[in-house]
Amino acid sequence: MYYLYILKCADKTLYTGITTDLERRIVEHNNTKLGAKYTAFRRPVKLVYCKKFKSRSLASKEEAKIKKLRRIQKLELIKKAK
Repeated sequence: MYYLYILKCADKTLYTGITTDLERRIVEHNNTKLGAKYTAFRRPVKLVYCKKFKSRSLASKEEAKIKKLRRIQKLELIKKAK
């Protein structure tokens, strides 16, 4: 199982990624050097969106689509998911 996720950083920016272990990944983003360089200077981060996928391929394709969206479109996606 793969998870596509969006994090809201302390500076209000959004970060999108995929993982197989969502809880571990959020801990990495917030507490270790294993998190993304982007989030390392924008801690703490908070999970605001998550979607499950059966394969890495599907998750990666959706991640690519989301990364192309404008910020306002990403915020609308997050709002609809809640």
